[in-house]
Amino acid sequence: MPAAAFSGRIHLHSETIITCAVTGGSPISPGAANPITPEQIADECLAAADAGAAVVHIHVRDPSTGKASTELRLYEQVVSRIRSRNADLIINLTTGPGSRFVPDAADPKRGGPGTSLMHPAERVEHVLALRPEICSLDIATMNLGPSPIINTPSHMRAMATLVRDAGVKPELEVFELGHLEQAKGLIAEGFVSGTPLVQICLGAPGGAPAQPKAMLCMRDFLPENAVWSAFGFGAQSFPMVAQVCVLGGHVRVGLEDNIYITEGKFAAGNAELVEHAKRIVHNLGGTSASAQSARRLLGLA
Repeated sequence: MPAAAFSGRIHLHSETIITCAVTGGSPISPGAANPITPEQIADECLAAADAGAAVVHIHVRDPSTGKASTELRLYEQVVSRIRSRNADLIINLTTGPGSRFVPDAADPKRGGPGTSLMHPAERVEHVLALRPEICSLDIATMNLGPSPIINTPSHMRAMATLVRDAGVKPELEVFELGHLEQAKGLIAEGFVSGTPLVQICLGAPGGAPAQPKAMLCMRDFLPENAVWSAFGFGAQSFPMVAQVCVLGGHVRVGLEDNIYITEGKFAAGNAELVEHAKRIVHNLGGTSASAQSARRLLGLA
């Protein structure tokens, strides 16, 4: 069914996939419960699964500093810990790091402090080594906060080719309407095979706002036959869970996106956020999908 035919239709999945993004790569706010070490990150993934998440989205951090990292050995430790204790959980590894550009103050053609640009092959090294079922693929060149992230068409296609050939499904992360049009181009050109998986990211500074109109509009421009999920950053995390449910998508929560369980109160961990999302799904008449059901829905089985 063409995406445009969705307009105005309200549909709640009988089974809704809950993804938990357990830590992200942004600086950690004092008092927040974001996991840092590989053991902590793996434990948070497993706790999220016990609470109802079928998919976990994983970044890693330097255990000594808490800052974002791209070290393969850290990903290896997290993934091996998860697989040894819950082989059914669907793992989704990020490929977002390596896209930040901060112009040098004296010479803006050069990257200054904070620039993290990496070769496309480096950005997917851990994916090729560990072969998760899913990895993220940012369809985004945009001002994200105080400086831009850069994902050029050639870099996106190079990364998409590498993960496709490794048998990994890309989760196409989009922050505005133009990104959806770029995603359609990747699909039409054969860089994405199988059922497209799209993650709509709302409320990021510089992206589309976390508002019902924005989500509805982006849903109506999805690639044909796409499976889609959406989330809101910060205070809009749980309102967007409800919104995406009634619009026929799947949901994402987690400490990467929102560190509070209620206004002014830090979440104790990812499991608490997943449990609350699960209650919203159930209160709207749906059920949370198991990992096995999620595989079927995502075309992974």
